[in-house]
Amino acid sequence: MVKRWIEKCYVGLVLFLLYAPIAILIVCSFNASKSRRVWGGFTFQWYIELFQDEAVIEAVRTSLMLTTAAAVVAVLLGTLASIGITVMGQKKQQVFMTVSNIPMLNADVVTGIAIMLLFGRFWNLGYFSMLAAHITLGVPYVILNVMPKLQQTSVSTYEAALDLGASPVYAFLKIVLPDIMPGIFSGFLLAFTISLDDFVITYFTKGAGMNTISTMIYQQVRRGINPKMYALSTILFLLILIVLWIANRISARQVQETRG
Repeated sequence: MVKRWIEKCYVGLVLFLLYAPIAILIVCSFNASKSRRVWGGFTFQWYIELFQDEAVIEAVRTSLMLTTAAAVVAVLLGTLASIGITVMGQKKQQVFMTVSNIPMLNADVVTGIAIMLLFGRFWNLGYFSMLAAHITLGVPYVILNVMPKLQQTSVSTYEAALDLGASPVYAFLKIVLPDIMPGIFSGFLLAFTISLDDFVITYFTKGAGMNTISTMIYQQVRRGINPKMYALSTILFLLILIVLWIANRISARQVQETRG
């Protein structure tokens, strides 16, 4: 009984430390005062000003376009890479998995400077340099999510479909793809979140005059963050929360259909 109470207190403390800053952020987004220490009353002022600020809207638009495109391309490349790695021998699999894990273990500043030097040498820094950098960042996370699903997939079912006259593409779309779709979806969400959250790589690879959410917030830190950023962060948190809730519902429904 005491052990269970201690475990609950520990979990509660961890959750409090994780979500207390977010709760404070949400409260500050409705505070009429710009000071975080003084409550000036409840207001929607910062949300109204947020949607009237063209610079912020442009940064949000750039971030969403960048992260969506990077996540989609990362899913395609990561899924194809996972399939290729799966059919290799064990030693080659270990080599390629080690290589694919390097971007996740490597410091973001190293990756950002390396891509900046590459594009700065042959092309101008801009949207496509940021897109290439974010794709490089997202592919390993997709591989990390898709590979376990591929290893759980039965090869016999795929080979049976080929023996019955199905083409390799048709057999993959009808047999393999549905089995690995949860991993692909998880990889997409992770690549999207990592890309949206990234600052260091974006900072080193963005072009002049371009801003994403992270780089705009960094610019405001030196002169004081505008409460509009609190409102923007609250909206992003709620959107991610809704997406995760939908993803969990879809996953739970797929599990029930499989068991049924």
